[in-house]
Amino acid sequence: MTTASVPPAKAEIRNLSFSFGRTEVLKSVSMPIADRRVTALIGPSGCGKTTFLRCLNRMQDLHPDVRYTGEIILHPEQINIIDPAIDPIEVRMRVGMVFQKPNPFPKSIFENVVYGLRIRGIRDRATLDERAVQALQEAALWEEVKDRLREPATSLSGGQQQRLCIARALATKPEMILFDEPTSALDPVATAKIEELMTSLKNEVTIVIVTHNMQQAARVSDYTAFMFLGTLVEFDRTDTIFTNPSSSLTEEYVTGRFG
Repeated sequence: MTTASVPPAKAEIRNLSFSFGRTEVLKSVSMPIADRRVTALIGPSGCGKTTFLRCLNRMQDLHPDVRYTGEIILHPEQINIIDPAIDPIEVRMRVGMVFQKPNPFPKSIFENVVYGLRIRGIRDRATLDERAVQALQEAALWEEVKDRLREPATSLSGGQQQRLCIARALATKPEMILFDEPTSALDPVATAKIEELMTSLKNEVTIVIVTHNMQQAARVSDYTAFMFLGTLVEFDRTDTIFTNPSSSLTEEYVTGRFG
């Protein structure tokens, strides 16, 4: 496994293992997550990519009988976010998530965006309005919905709904956003918009994306981690992973010989 030198890390994963009951899904994974860069997780189905991603904001805690070992250190405080003493709700405020399929709440466009802010106890209308506009602008959706904020979020197209979910994640000003196959349900035009959005967002927030699309990983990410059977096979700069990988298994995967 290659450990590439990275800019200042937003997070460091140290010997992370994760189990559902007696089934070990992740096995001693160690890698950095570069601050304000895009890191892609690639590998065949069932290799542990989504499980790893969901560990980064304690989403796996929603399942019964789970067990973590190792550390996920979040900088700059250097806190271990999988420490049982750390509140998972606070972790999820700092580390947002966008899922494979758009999942707008059955509320208005505006109320979707400010949902996390209301959970945090923010009630001031001017603050909610300001943060909603800012998040929709950052998600490249403002111009399309500025006259429709009271309409149901479900009235939007699939690609717009996914950008709304990104705006909802951005509204709480997270330090990191996790994307789990965010374009797999979208057409090529909507996919291109989401990819452009990730490229612009990385100037402000750290991004980790799970994708099965090798071309997408090559287009949007700065660093790539190749996973196989719950282990991290190789981590390096994306251009190195795709042009000069150190592992023959990585080369076989990225060239389409398996997976």
